[in-house]
Amino acid sequence: MTELVPSYASPTGQEIVFLLLGVMAVGSALLVVTTRQLVHAALWLVVCLGALAGCYLVLTAEFVAWVQVLIYVGAVVVLLLFGIMLTRAPIGRAADLDSGNRVVAAVVAIATAVVLVTVVVDGFRTAYAPLDPGAGSAKEIGATIFRNWVLPFEALSILLLAALIGAIVISRTDIRGRG
Repeated sequence: MTELVPSYASPTGQEIVFLLLGVMAVGSALLVVTTRQLVHAALWLVVCLGALAGCYLVLTAEFVAWVQVLIYVGAVVVLLLFGIMLTRAPIGRAADLDSGNRVVAAVVAIATAVVLVTVVVDGFRTAYAPLDPGAGSAKEIGATIFRNWVLPFEALSILLLAALIGAIVISRTDIRGRG
């Protein structure tokens, strides 16, 4: 009697969708950091974060996917665009923003990517996580967040608010002249 052995050479539809979403996330992330227009970078960030939300949906973590859409795509990108508008940052192309260190930046980016991929592959080489339909439920995630991660979450929100206020104060010349 022949036993059916799963073939790792033929990917499932779920794996193909995950791969396409991953390629879309990486491609749009590269466009975020290489585009010369700040608003276009913010819009490519929306595409990248949306692709990541799609990856969470494929991994059956529906709650995390919708939190990704609501918080990151909705709130963070809108906050970024309002920060651009409030600080009067140059929206179009600006030649003076290019430092000319593209080679150094590319080397650092590639080295960082190699280190991160190596750490993740080495850390999860023998790990196996079955995709249970209830694993990404709101109840489990909420219990984890409110039990273990409340203080770091609130500290991060205060830090982000302070950074936004600091960026507004530093960039506005009419605020500095009042002292």
